[in-house]
Amino acid sequence: MKLTGLNYRHLYFFWVVAKEGSITQAAERLGLAIQTISTQLGLLEQSIGKSLFAPQGRRLVLTEAGRIALRYADQIFLLGEQMQDALADSDVGRTMRLTVGLSDSLPKLIASRVLQAALQLPEKIKLVCYEDRFETLLGDLSVHKLDVVLADRPVQSGTTLRVFSHLLGESDIMLFGLPALAKKYRPGFPASLNGAPLLLPTRNNAIRGRIDHWFETQNLRPDIVGEFDDNALLNTFGRNGMGLFPAPSALIADVEAQFGALPVGELQNVHEQFYAISNERKIKHPAVDAILSAIHG
Repeated sequence: MKLTGLNYRHLYFFWVVAKEGSITQAAERLGLAIQTISTQLGLLEQSIGKSLFAPQGRRLVLTEAGRIALRYADQIFLLGEQMQDALADSDVGRTMRLTVGLSDSLPKLIASRVLQAALQLPEKIKLVCYEDRFETLLGDLSVHKLDVVLADRPVQSGTTLRVFSHLLGESDIMLFGLPALAKKYRPGFPASLNGAPLLLPTRNNAIRGRIDHWFETQNLRPDIVGEFDDNALLNTFGRNGMGLFPAPSALIADVEAQFGALPVGELQNVHEQFYAISNERKIKHPAVDAILSAIHG
């Protein structure tokens, strides 16, 4: 069925019900009668010809059609919130909004250094950062919810998305640990890593395969006590002394200052790369241009 006129008020009520998990809670959040929400939800389902919810006990669960609708509703209402923020910013001097997606595997200290180029523009920049999985961020970039994505990998060739990868640079990788761990495992490195407690990214992280290969070539068997999707969480456990953890050698001073960790040794020939991924746009964002100019300048 082709929709000729979607009622966005009805869609908004659906979105709130989906987020709250019940019509009762949605009604409380919106300050409306339960019957009002229920009626308008029914009108939405009638207009699209599909059921969006199915009852499960006292709660409502999304049908397959509901899950599809929710993905689009998330985009629609997030863009609406961003539009309101942008309009509000336009009333306060010359504020420019830069919306950045940060891959959850990207070292956040690297991201902050990259964004310095944008923050040094003459115009006042309002920086808005979202962290998510790489694939999710690319989708958001392709529909212009983001201005740029910072990640530890490029976009694979053959993708249908009109996005472009720009190499920011690369860094050697070192293992770090709190002073007691560094003192214990630095002598005799790398042989000392046999049985050493290690915190690593999960295997879907770009750098993990290179680290595993390095251990194989060195014939080392560390004790991997934790694996993490999120780089910041990995560093947090490293700061708590759970084990040694990898980080770019370019961040030695930052890692020591922020996490109290010291370098143990370098994983020779293991490098991590960093990318800015931009969208093809008729009007280029000055802050994104500043980042890319700093890369190539």
